[in-house]
Amino acid sequence: MLQATSLATIPRIRHAFFTRSGGVSQGVYASLNGGVGSSDAPDKVAENRARMAAALGVSADRLLTPYQIHSPDVVVADEPWTHDQRPRADAVITRLPRLAIGVSTADCGPLLFADSEAGVIGAAHAGWRGALTGVIEATVAAMERLGADRGNIVAALGPTIRQQNYEVGPEFVERFLAADRSNARYFKSSDRAGHAMFDLTGYIAERVQRAGIEQFEDLGLCTYAEPDRFFSYRRTTRSGEPDYGRHINAIALVD
Repeated sequence: MLQATSLATIPRIRHAFFTRSGGVSQGVYASLNGGVGSSDAPDKVAENRARMAAALGVSADRLLTPYQIHSPDVVVADEPWTHDQRPRADAVITRLPRLAIGVSTADCGPLLFADSEAGVIGAAHAGWRGALTGVIEATVAAMERLGADRGNIVAALGPTIRQQNYEVGPEFVERFLAADRSNARYFKSSDRAGHAMFDLTGYIAERVQRAGIEQFEDLGLCTYAEPDRFFSYRRTTRSGEPDYGRHINAIALVD
């Protein structure tokens, strides 16, 4: 697993951006696939998630991820939920100890948040839709409602597809320009006419700053570029594989 230096030095916080190594899944899911929405064998996904939970110092039933819908929606985890009870959202926050909250990704941006003074943590799935529609700002606002102070919040961005591997079409570009013409700075020309390369991580960083978070760390890793370390939806699509694994990115408060 990978860790952000900014979070690893905070007392009472455990966190991890899990890679694809260290699990029991096979084939395209090899090996630490945490995606309950994948077509991987459920028992293997359950074992993988149990291993992740143990690394975070919680029991398997206390590693919580939502049913992600590429939205700005945030939920508060005030007790464990089952697979069938997963709320539809793209960010989770909590102030309960020994409860790990996380999001799954396979190119989108995983963001982990912590205000150790207030004892409030969060995890957000920041794909382009979520980032554009405000999932980052919504997560910070929800943390404040639990007692956090955005001036004390530390945020870290884990492995995410990078600009050199993220080609998009003209409709995508127009959607961002319609929201804000200054978003043009997050696109550079592609080898294909009418297409562009999108800087998702740069856009996420700007939205984090806009949310008033000054303590921000980007691990600087690209999911697409390292197939031995990371799952990637876009790489899978281009190679014609039938499915792909999902990373779990999670954070927990400890006593």
